[in-house]
Amino acid sequence: MESSRVWRRPTLDAVAARAGVSTATVSNALNGTGRLSETTRQRVLATARELGYAPASTARALARGSTGVLGLTMTTYGDLPVSYTEIPYYAALTLSAMAAAHERGYLLLTMPSSMSPWMWLNTPMDGVIHVEPRADDPVGAILRERGIPMVSEGRPPRPHPCDAWVDSDHESGLRLLLDHLAESGARRIGLSLPRHDDAYPQLVAHAYRRWCDEHRRPALVEEYAALPDYFTAEQGAVGRLLDRDPRPDAVIGVYSDSGHNILAAARRHGLRVPRDLLVACVSEDPEYASTAPPVTTLGLRPDRVGTEAVDLLISVINSRSGVDRRRLVQPVLLPRRSTRRAANRDRHDRQQP
Repeated sequence: MESSRVWRRPTLDAVAARAGVSTATVSNALNGTGRLSETTRQRVLATARELGYAPASTARALARGSTGVLGLTMTTYGDLPVSYTEIPYYAALTLSAMAAAHERGYLLLTMPSSMSPWMWLNTPMDGVIHVEPRADDPVGAILRERGIPMVSEGRPPRPHPCDAWVDSDHESGLRLLLDHLAESGARRIGLSLPRHDDAYPQLVAHAYRRWCDEHRRPALVEEYAALPDYFTAEQGAVGRLLDRDPRPDAVIGVYSDSGHNILAAARRHGLRVPRDLLVACVSEDPEYASTAPPVTTLGLRPDRVGTEAVDLLISVINSRSGVDRRRLVQPVLLPRRSTRRAANRDRHDRQQP
């Protein structure tokens, strides 16, 4: 009887042969070390991914005198619990960072936001990806005290020349969305904006006001407190936008559940979407494809952000020179029916004097 083939772990030599480089180049690409072009490094990583190659974490950690462990933690809000794994953006970010770390021979430890300072000071880690740092974030200070490299997901609110971060390009993303709404006929675009001490709301507000100034459109902004209950607070902010005279003909929200909140506020005001109001939000939630109506979303590509954050962190850990320590990921627009004006409404508008 012929025996079945036994799967054998791909070797460093196999990756080098497939990529057409030396084993040293493969090692440098995986470690984030050496003087490699970005094209070569990405080709090696893609080849390792294709072959299913992953270095043995324990052996590699011993060889480099490190723990072989990376940490990933979310921003903290005192004692307020936040179910990050239930939010599509953070779930995708965590999974992509985990896969990228494993691919490079590291373990990724997801740190609970409720960790005590003692645990932060004693948990062995080579480096940390810290998601959405706040203005007075305790995590950064503790990591600096320990001398542990940190990469931020999101730009620090109080930037320092030595900061390393990966973020979505909120300027180009919001412009993409605003241009889409304008092309759909919107002339008064409202923005529902959270008040928060991370950089995200400020970046969004800056991009929105700049676009409005360039296109000579009114800046219609209603702010709301993001904590402790942003669902109720945002629906109130959208309600205030819709109470304006004249009211907006489109509203944007910038959190994952903003689309649901805007739809709820529109229903309370007796407005039909998209006939009376265009609706869009920044979200990775696939449920927006099946809402009534389906909602247009701007995706921030957390899968790419997580991969880039791991790559940058490993480069920082290994003191790799010539590395871009500030990286932007381009968002993607998913147009749906909530921003598509009904044909009969368009004909009616054209018939008006």
